Amino acid sequence: MSALTLHGYWRSTSSYRVRIALNLKGVAYDQVTHDLRTGAQGQADYRAIAPQGLVPAVEADDFTLTQSPAILEWIEERWPQPPLLPADAQGRALVRAMAALIGCDIHPLNNLRVLQALKADFGADQPALDQWIARWITDGFAALETWVARHGRGLAYGDRPGLADCYLVPQLYSAERFHVDLSPFPALVAAGEKARALDAFAAAHPSAQPDADP
Repeated sequence: MSALTLHGYWRSTSSYRVRIALNLKGVAYDQVTHDLRTGAQGQADYRAIAPQGLVPAVEADDFTLTQSPAILEWIEERWPQPPLLPADAQGRALVRAMAALIGCDIHPLNNLRVLQALKADFGADQPALDQWIARWITDGFAALETWVARHGRGLAYGDRPGLADCYLVPQLYSAERFHVDLSPFPALVAAGEKARALDAFAAAHPSAQPDADP
């Protein structure tokens, strides 16, 4: 296989998910950054790779893929060991549901382009944006807390790092960045802290990326 290239941005939580998964699999990759603050993801050369103008995207073997859920599933199939998903069908479904709670219900509402639209089109100031972000993270985390408390054994699901942790850890990073109160979610915080202590997660942290702000 030729080198894998990950197009992303250091503070993008969806790019963060993919970095964690690649690190867990031990897959080497190159990074190309697109600064979301300057709109670099909307440039024509990147849209030729990712027509939506969103990160992340991966390129490998003359193959280009966008959307982090699809990328993560492809990584799991392409490099099945160590697995990101449980061995049983019920477990796999539960983990995918946990991932979707973040990837479909929390993250899209707090994406940069949504926040920019709220500011530009509806006059939302920063306190209003912070309230908006906290509302959707808190609503989603309230449900996810129940699932992690029920199914986690140290990590988000079971006792091995997997797909649910790939989603949880970046969303916790976002929550902390926007000063969301996490005290009601001890199971999520504990699972996140245990995952972050692992090398694969530490190396994927935004602050460890080559394009991170000083």
